[in-house]
Amino acid sequence: MGLKVKLTTLPLVSLGTALVLVTYVTPMATVPRTAADLAAGPVARAWILSSMSVGLAAALLATGVLGDAFGRRRAYAAGLAALAVGALVCAVAQEPVLFVAGRVVEGVGGAAVLACGLAVLAHTFPPGPERVHATSVWGASVGLGIAGGAVLSAALDFGTGWRESYAVTGLLGLLLLVPSRRGIADSAADRRRGIDVPGLGLLVTGITLLVAALTQGRNGVDGITTVLGVLALVALVSFGVVESRVAAPLIEPDLLRAPRFRAAATGSLVLGAGIIGMASFVPTIAQLGLGSSLWVASLLVVAWAGTSVVASMLVRHLPHPLEGPYPVAVLLVLVAAGQALGYGLHEGSSPARLVLPMVVSGVATGLLNAVLGREAVASVPPDRAAMGSGANNTARYLGAAVGITLFVTVATHVGGSLVDGWNAAVLVATALTLAGAAVIAVTGRATAPSSAPRGEELPTTGS
Repeated sequence: MGLKVKLTTLPLVSLGTALVLVTYVTPMATVPRTAADLAAGPVARAWILSSMSVGLAAALLATGVLGDAFGRRRAYAAGLAALAVGALVCAVAQEPVLFVAGRVVEGVGGAAVLACGLAVLAHTFPPGPERVHATSVWGASVGLGIAGGAVLSAALDFGTGWRESYAVTGLLGLLLLVPSRRGIADSAADRRRGIDVPGLGLLVTGITLLVAALTQGRNGVDGITTVLGVLALVALVSFGVVESRVAAPLIEPDLLRAPRFRAAATGSLVLGAGIIGMASFVPTIAQLGLGSSLWVASLLVVAWAGTSVVASMLVRHLPHPLEGPYPVAVLLVLVAAGQALGYGLHEGSSPARLVLPMVVSGVATGLLNAVLGREAVASVPPDRAAMGSGANNTARYLGAAVGITLFVTVATHVGGSLVDGWNAAVLVATALTLAGAAVIAVTGRATAPSSAPRGEELPTTGS
């Protein structure tokens, strides 16, 4: 791959990834004003927060499979366009239904950018130091996007206090579209596999219904939540039956038995369910529980995301590569240590009390972002890189949907005050992270394959 292509591909993919995360975190700080302007009730407010997760979780694996089959640059550019259009729809929405639809479109577009962007990097940069550098930058762009979204929400605190954020991100997406179509390296699978249409349809349906059930049930389980949950279960069980009988399943059974693939997917799921769920609630506890301003609340998120950017960039300078299940498990323990430091708030606490837990967990999150990004494509055959990235990110955002729902539910229904609820939710999130680390460590030990040469990426899933 030529030097010129590498010099344009990495920054463009990193900027696109960062923009997805900017759009993802935008409503966290602005949801009170957004809900008020759109006359959104409690259920609609939950959908405002989670609707992009629906699009992401449902479309990540699907867009990865389509990118492998028809071209990753094409799918990436289509995703960037959908992200921009969805943001602009949100900016002009006058009622919750249209706004939520725009957020779902943003999620579908963001899914293509995340899944195919990481696969493009895997194709462009060969295994070894070059790929370590590229995935480190990619991991840093995830943290940069989260930090940028928090700052953007606070900086654009004028006019409506929220429409401006969506308008800006929509325009940024359109501005990135043309250079991305021209400057990103193209790639696809050398051998086009048949697309498992029934399996793909059942998986998208099942994940969509599952995230919808989690969102609908955030304010209490009702009839709609139960129906959505049952339909999700039926779709996912049907997906398992179909996948056991087709010649070219979406995810080969050998992949699910491969420790690196399993550890990467589990690590992403736990990262989403644990620290992302907790960090998403930080602006709420800072403003409503501790009486701080939007700027202070946003800067707390920046403390987490900013340190993750620095940590991601430092991965390439480590003397020994972080590969396989065990580093993922150890880093999750470090994430849990940072989460645990957030316990013990009281009504008189200063918001600065949250800086240390955000920084400690941010360091571990940044290292994990880089490691999981590399493992997502190193643990699958080269022809399936976008699928591997899509599966890994599906786990992350499905975990985030679960984690945000669980954290909000515990924090708002346990204890006598929001601060008491925060403390209870921190304990639950920390326990989830530790449990995930234990599962990865045990299953990695039980089925660990012979290790690859130091610094090399595994070309197939069988080793």
